[in-house]
Amino acid sequence: MKLQQLRCIFQIVQSNFNISKASETLNTSQPGVSKQIKLLEREIGIKIFRRNGKRLTGLTEPGETVLASIEAILQETKNIKVVSEEYAEKDQGTFTIATTHTQARYKLPKVVEEFVKKYPKINLNIHQGNPSQVTDQIIKGEADVGIATESISLNENIFTIPCYHWNRCVVMPKDHPLTRIKHISLETLASFPMITYDYAFTGSTIVSEVFKNANIEPKVMLTAIDADVIKTYVSLNMGIGLIAEMAYDPANDLPLVSRDVSHLFPLSTTYIGIRRDNFLRKFTSDFIQLFIPQISEKELKKTLNTRHLKS
Repeated sequence: MKLQQLRCIFQIVQSNFNISKASETLNTSQPGVSKQIKLLEREIGIKIFRRNGKRLTGLTEPGETVLASIEAILQETKNIKVVSEEYAEKDQGTFTIATTHTQARYKLPKVVEEFVKKYPKINLNIHQGNPSQVTDQIIKGEADVGIATESISLNENIFTIPCYHWNRCVVMPKDHPLTRIKHISLETLASFPMITYDYAFTGSTIVSEVFKNANIEPKVMLTAIDADVIKTYVSLNMGIGLIAEMAYDPANDLPLVSRDVSHLFPLSTTYIGIRRDNFLRKFTSDFIQLFIPQISEKELKKTLNTRHLKS
């Protein structure tokens, strides 16, 4: 059994069982990948893939179990490499953050500024997406850490630490009728065209659940993953904007005014997440410390030491 055979199996699954695409990613030939599959199946005595002629269509039942072991082995080989980098090049490497637009735009800048000052030789990448995409990037090892609302905490393979709670506000032009209403209710919100986050976001799912439980149908005219896009369309009088409270900046959003609606919705929690089986480099834990300054270094170290335990 060779490591390259395991990489072939893993990459084929990642390539949706397309051998040609997997071979391109592995920088080898299609016949070479097919040969590695056959050699491994012959060695372990089971069929890993379901087939339709020469085409792979999925994993067999034992193949699914084999894949889980392959993923664990490849993760450990990656950890060995990371360990060597940590001790050979402590202040060098690549650090990738997967996060939502709101976090990247409103919460990360100061933290990133401090991180870059401390680790000027680290190549820093920030990938933006919705919470599901953030979760996926953590699981696939494409991101070292992920920052998003509740959904990343639902995956048992991701270790999460709560960072802070947040709620929502509604933004509108200064002359909007809603500015003259003292008590804003769900019924009042639902009476105006609304622009809010894409419903792939956990935060928006919470919003939709609140309206659903109240048996009220909001007039959602447009959804977006970007709070700045929402505010742009609000400024065009296309509707009121329901956004995270942190996404409204009185100094920079002067054409718009904000009203607090936290009394209408439950709090949401932003988490920072890492794969449980990842070896953490020092700069990763330092970044987490910068993002959650309310946790002491000692408390953070104790918390991170429990990450291999699944609840």
